[in-house]
Amino acid sequence: MNIPKKYLLYISGGAVIIIIFAIAAFLPGNLSNNATSTPATIQSGPAKYQSAVGYETAIIDAVDRVSPAIVSITVSKNVPILENCPTNPFGNLPPEFQDFFGGGMQFSQPCQKGTRMQDIGGGSGFIVSADGLILTNKHVVADIEASYTVFTNDGKKYTAKVLARDPVQDLAVIKIEGKNFPVLALADSDGIRLGQTAIAIGNSLGEFRNTVSVGIVSGLARTITASTRGSDTETLEGVIQTDAAINPGNSGGPLINLKGEVIGINTAVVSGANSIGFALPINNAKRDINSVKKTGKIAAPFLGVRYILLNEEIAKRDGIKVNEGALVRGGEDGPAVAAGSAAANAGIQAEDVITAINGVEIDKDHSLISLIQRASVGDTVTLKILRGEKEMEIPVTLTERK
Repeated sequence: MNIPKKYLLYISGGAVIIIIFAIAAFLPGNLSNNATSTPATIQSGPAKYQSAVGYETAIIDAVDRVSPAIVSITVSKNVPILENCPTNPFGNLPPEFQDFFGGGMQFSQPCQKGTRMQDIGGGSGFIVSADGLILTNKHVVADIEASYTVFTNDGKKYTAKVLARDPVQDLAVIKIEGKNFPVLALADSDGIRLGQTAIAIGNSLGEFRNTVSVGIVSGLARTITASTRGSDTETLEGVIQTDAAINPGNSGGPLINLKGEVIGINTAVVSGANSIGFALPINNAKRDINSVKKTGKIAAPFLGVRYILLNEEIAKRDGIKVNEGALVRGGEDGPAVAAGSAAANAGIQAEDVITAINGVEIDKDHSLISLIQRASVGDTVTLKILRGEKEMEIPVTLTERK
């Protein structure tokens, strides 16, 4: 409601008058004629402040609990050493012309004098197994020609090996050699709620290790398009929005709750905005972690359909009797159903509407791809299908994305 300015003035003035009378009532020479009355006792609010202290203690305890398992990742690469080298642009001319055009002038141009190892970037990560598996973002370790070094919270330095990069999500698993590393507990990110406390920890700006910022979960099931400099854009679905400050270098670090459990992996920020950051739900990463532990690689499940997310407008326009679901439809990028895919083998057809997977309805908060990503290669999932006027359930055995 927009309150007129004059009313704002009146309300403020009234508040001031009330405060003045309230203060005067407790002064020794107050407006009361009873000069011998006992001054009233003002009740302070220790209970409220105690609540704040308890909240601060919870944050401190959570940070203390997780900090030993959070790491900084440094990206290094051989880069060319460039110097100014002398050159003669008239070198191909006969000597008499060289003297005429050169005239004793000195010329130089950039030239490469070997290479040197140089730090070119950094990020964050956290340890997920006692033998040194570390979860981070794929874009942190995307350069296959680079070398990666991990610094643990106690200052130790390790050479890291990239074990696997997720072909679909912005996730990767790297490894350092050792044993009995501290490990973070992983929460159930399906259970997080709007407004709950969120704590982001990471290697801010690539130089401030274990930087802590506190906020709340300010949005759920967001779909964003993210990119890094010089890379292709990537669509991320079902991500967590938070107002906890996430800075360059925080990528790959954990977003935790007050119990010290990981609810997400800090991934992206909105350029030019204040306090709008995004994290991948930790449930999306659990399959990757288990896959690497079992097979040494990330095996991503593949259904094999192109689709558009239905809404009321599309449903009305195309005469579809449901307003939510995944409408299987091809386009310029390719056919609706990929040949030889799990969907093709199961008999999924173009213009089918997939309305649920294993009983979970597909809507704006639960996209088809996000539900498929939670399964594993070889799993059989049940798709609820609307084909014209007919509803059916079709079992589909997921294959591996190539």
